[in-house]
Amino acid sequence: MPAAGRRTAVHKKALAAGALAVALITGLAGCSGSDGSDGAATKAVPGGTGPKKGPAAAPENTVRMIGDGSTAFTGAQPHQPVWQRLKPGETPPQFVVFSWDGAGEDSQKLFSHFRSVGRKYDATMTYFLSGVYLLPEEKRKLYDPPQHSAGRSDIGFNDVDGIRDTVRELRAAWQEGNEIGTHFNGHFCGKDGGVGTWSVDEWKSEINQAKSFVKNWKTNAGLRAEQPLPFDYDKELVGARTPCLEGRKNFVQAAAQMGFRYDTSGVNDQIWPKKDLGLWDLSMQLVPVPGRAFQTLAMDYNFLVNQSGTTQGDPSQHAFWGNQMRDGLVQAFERSYQGNRAPLIIGNHFESWNGGTYMRAIEETIATVCVQKDVECVSFRQLADWLDAQDPEVIAKMRTLKVGEAPQGGWQTFLAAQPPAPAGAPAAKQAARH
Repeated sequence: MPAAGRRTAVHKKALAAGALAVALITGLAGCSGSDGSDGAATKAVPGGTGPKKGPAAAPENTVRMIGDGSTAFTGAQPHQPVWQRLKPGETPPQFVVFSWDGAGEDSQKLFSHFRSVGRKYDATMTYFLSGVYLLPEEKRKLYDPPQHSAGRSDIGFNDVDGIRDTVRELRAAWQEGNEIGTHFNGHFCGKDGGVGTWSVDEWKSEINQAKSFVKNWKTNAGLRAEQPLPFDYDKELVGARTPCLEGRKNFVQAAAQMGFRYDTSGVNDQIWPKKDLGLWDLSMQLVPVPGRAFQTLAMDYNFLVNQSGTTQGDPSQHAFWGNQMRDGLVQAFERSYQGNRAPLIIGNHFESWNGGTYMRAIEETIATVCVQKDVECVSFRQLADWLDAQDPEVIAKMRTLKVGEAPQGGWQTFLAAQPPAPAGAPAAKQAARH
């Protein structure tokens, strides 16, 4: 590992409503519907301090059950990096975030598979859980979605076996250092009661219900003998991606009031992020489509829209389409890595669209980029931690670099320490104002 390296009966949803009517330049971000070991991970941390250790899992006697025992406080999350502020003239790491919308384990076993991929390539990821994946069909009326009747969900619900499997993966993913975010619940898109029409208060209701399903899955599914999720979800949940990337304006207002730290529901270029209402805007990004004259969002669904327009396209094109997505993501990585070093944000779904070619593309992308020098494949929460550890003026200066633009004179010059102001200058200016 390089010295600066990183230490589904569920997915039933059809293509998002109206997706193919969206311009092919970007498409619409659609969504579908082995336990790891504990302990501290040695992590090489940018900032010139050398390897650090993330906090180990809490001793067993510190475990504190929460509510009905569906979740528990087990101490600090293991395998977390300890970030340092960049030193003057230091090159920032190249961050890459791989994230998953929906995040349930079904018969395809893609959740467990990509956990294994993450361990292999030292890639920590963010799993955006849909709350209804922890709610059994027979208890569907417990969900009261905004602007829809109780028990309604555009991605269905789950069964007891699916809930047990999903909880097992969530538990292990967190213990391995991954982040558990939210993709909310019913996945409503479009003008007819879709999330883009929801008020701030309706978003708060949706968020609170998503939390409730995570905090009460044992009772709702009758799985009282199962082990709890090893985190307090009220503290763990700090970020989200909205269904179809809709409703961001009011969601961000609700999220800011509820203590979230980031959002990834908009559309950005590959430049350094900024804050919006106190939340880091870590939105999806436009990336190249090799062989085409436009860009699309760095998400499996958006490549699909631009390639086949259907989940079951021409089998003779499957390999080409997967290669095109992989090569586009790698090109996006290279233009940041060799240029402005802006974090690369990638979103996906656990799906088998077009023969599973996009899952292959993502795995090959992970294998290509996460092993390179000075590359950090991290969760959104870990990226937000690093950003918060930096000098805001340094982040603002890096934001002046355009997509793929390397700093003139190199990073040592671009981020060099600024010379102190001449002695007496502030006093002279003050005197001049009087």
